Amino acid sequence: MAEKILVIDDELDMLMLLRMIIEDNTDHEVETTNNPSEGLKMFKENDYDLVISDLKMPGMDGIELSDEFREMKPDIPVVIITAYGSLETAQEAMKKGVADFITKPFRKDSILFTINRVLELARVKRENIELKKRLSE
Repeated sequence: MAEKILVIDDELDMLMLLRMIIEDNTDHEVETTNNPSEGLKMFKENDYDLVISDLKMPGMDGIELSDEFREMKPDIPVVIITAYGSLETAQEAMKKGVADFITKPFRKDSILFTINRVLELARVKRENIELKKRLSE
């Protein structure tokens, strides 16, 4: 099943790398932006199955961005990637509902595994909600 992924990172090289890794190894469609504000606008105007965001960006960091996303569409998972990973930052992100936290540099297999795992978990959650609705009718 081809799903739509939004990638937000202020580094254009990272955007190109992530797009290439995902599109060359999956059926997923990838849209990118290097501007967090534009990412918010894109998220509001489009349906995405997953958001991948850098942690440190000018204007708004990835955790603040994920908070905004969760207010708009709480069922869409967010994965944070960062070169500034620390246990405390990862714990803060996970407490706030981030689906996963990946440190740069990452391996291609690692990012693909995380994307597939997070998307599968989101699918299972949606199916579970739908089944519960049907049972209560």
